[in-house]
Amino acid sequence: MSSEGMTAAPGPGSVGDVLRFPDGFAWGAATASYQIEGAVHEGGRSPSIWDTFAHTPGKVQNGDTGDVADDHYHRYREDVGLLADLGVTHYRFSLAWPRLQPGGRGGLNHDGVDFYSRLVDELLGRGIQPWVTLYHWDLPQVLEDSGGWPVRDTAERFAEYAAAVHDRLSDRIRHWTTLNEPWCSAFLGYANGHHAPGRTEPGAALAAAHHLMLGHGLAVQAMRSQDASSTLGITLNLYPVDPASDAPADADAARRVDAVSNRIFLDPLLRGRYPEDLRRDVAEISNMAFVAGGDEKVINAPLDVLGVNYYTRHVVRASGARQPTSTRASAWVGSADVQSVDRGLPKTEMGWEIDPQGLYDVLERVQREYGPIPLYITENGAAFADELGPDGTVADPQRVAYLDDHFRVARRAIDDGIDLRGYFVWTLIDNFEWAWGFSKRFGLVYVDYETQRRIPKDSARWFAGVTRRNGLATAV
Repeated sequence: MSSEGMTAAPGPGSVGDVLRFPDGFAWGAATASYQIEGAVHEGGRSPSIWDTFAHTPGKVQNGDTGDVADDHYHRYREDVGLLADLGVTHYRFSLAWPRLQPGGRGGLNHDGVDFYSRLVDELLGRGIQPWVTLYHWDLPQVLEDSGGWPVRDTAERFAEYAAAVHDRLSDRIRHWTTLNEPWCSAFLGYANGHHAPGRTEPGAALAAAHHLMLGHGLAVQAMRSQDASSTLGITLNLYPVDPASDAPADADAARRVDAVSNRIFLDPLLRGRYPEDLRRDVAEISNMAFVAGGDEKVINAPLDVLGVNYYTRHVVRASGARQPTSTRASAWVGSADVQSVDRGLPKTEMGWEIDPQGLYDVLERVQREYGPIPLYITENGAAFADELGPDGTVADPQRVAYLDDHFRVARRAIDDGIDLRGYFVWTLIDNFEWAWGFSKRFGLVYVDYETQRRIPKDSARWFAGVTRRNGLATAV
């Protein structure tokens, strides 16, 4: 089902009672392989770090695992039908590395390629463009056993995997994202252990961050050499980081967190070098000797697009002592003494403050500090305590309000000259929310996990109206 008015609508502006987006603006929904696919033992798939982590007692809430998840592996046609009902033009999903290359190297698994080939054909048959992410955190366990992202070989294995998959599927897939949120892979996975593989080694986390970026650069080079017409990019989770006060100590705390959250990726990607202040901040933890000559040039491979995932803003303050603020390992390597400040704003079920202005601030900063590059919001959404009502429907007015506010901010950014070309809502269907298991629901579509029944929420119907109008109802 096509989005009414996507190609014929006027340009951005208030037309009648609709606040329109530019012609051809990409409306989409996003998912990730381990969160929805299930079928972890089918089709030749090998274990990933998330299979191992989820089956380790105490790591995931309620002992949940992605063994079945949303059973998307068997129900993908139904889920593509949901996408068509939403009227989206694009679908962002990730490929499971252990399904495509179970040994982490060598030839591709025929059954894995066949599954994604069938999914792509189903999407194209419904007029939906596939937007592929090559890595959304499910590293083959065999590569973690060999050292994981902290070792250089994993970057090289990733580039080989990316090239092999791109060679097989680029005839039908135009948009390729190398990595989703390398910050989470590196720092939640290897610094504070909240995500797979659950390691708490700050020095290893810094090495992992670098090798993720190196793998990205090598993959871009390889895919570009195969097909120069592919649209290549990466997705970063970016946050505005503000000091809690005008005190110099708080300003320095914000600078340090910004360095290890945002600039550690933006600077090598778009400037070809790591920030010098980051190197100083982490000097007692690592001398960053893993950055070999020429690595930063590889990471700086030209990008066609930059994906931005946005959820909230960080407001921070110095604790007053150069020591960790809690006994739990910090994901902010080199800034373990920094504290987050609760501003008393409304929060989602994740405990994240709702701050639509932060989305504008992130987009504006990227363009102002790093120059023009086509931007896509590749994830934005919210978890709320959704419940199936006695009438069989799911009312989620908070999600509708959340998305409406953020969409309006996106339109304002476009009006102000920011080159924003698309918006993917997180997420299509309720799913396995990493260490929170099935306790958090982000979906536009409710999932009854016992029956796998899909039930569109009120937000799904509302979003379908947005995509078909290519715009929002003007404020009264």
